[in-house]
Amino acid sequence: MIKFFVILLYLLSIFLISIIFKKYNKDSREIVRKIIHIGIGPLIPIAQFLKIDQNSALIFTGLVSLMVLINYTYKLFPTIEDVERKSYGTLFYCLSLFILICLFWDKDPYALITGFFIMTFGDGLAGLIGKSFNSKSWIFFKQKKSLLGTFTMFLTSLIVVCSIGYSQQNSFYLNYFVIASLATVLEQFSVLGVDNFIVPISSALYFNFFITH
Repeated sequence: MIKFFVILLYLLSIFLISIIFKKYNKDSREIVRKIIHIGIGPLIPIAQFLKIDQNSALIFTGLVSLMVLINYTYKLFPTIEDVERKSYGTLFYCLSLFILICLFWDKDPYALITGFFIMTFGDGLAGLIGKSFNSKSWIFFKQKKSLLGTFTMFLTSLIVVCSIGYSQQNSFYLNYFVIASLATVLEQFSVLGVDNFIVPISSALYFNFFITH
């Protein structure tokens, strides 16, 4: 029970930070959403450290996914979906986490964390930096992408993969670049927020197949 209290306390702290930020930055709706997006990143390592079992993690993630689905209809927590475009990114975010937990919670937690971190930190920071600083941009599937945001996605993904690979005592080699490049390319397909699904799943699968095993 204490373990889930710690998880809930962490989640509440992230939402509280986002609400306070929004109060003083009313024109930064996308940034507020990214605070939540990035802030949830450490949740998996925390849950692993607390030794929460796979079934409990799946139930918790499933309940959160259901709440997010209900929120699309009733807007109980408008901060989560307060964006300037139509997006199901938060739902894809939860669904990808649910699948990652199913596949890798006990089998390969390193792959799980890799996929989740690339989504939370890579995609999150790419969105923040890409919108905060001007750089060359283009339109891909009606979504605006920037050179600086794309580079941030690649660099962050590479750092994540190298760090987790090093923690497994794996030497630095080409597959690290391949995973970072794959994640960066897939992040371009962000229509309706689908990148929150395809990026973490693909990154975790590749890491599991080519690095862990």
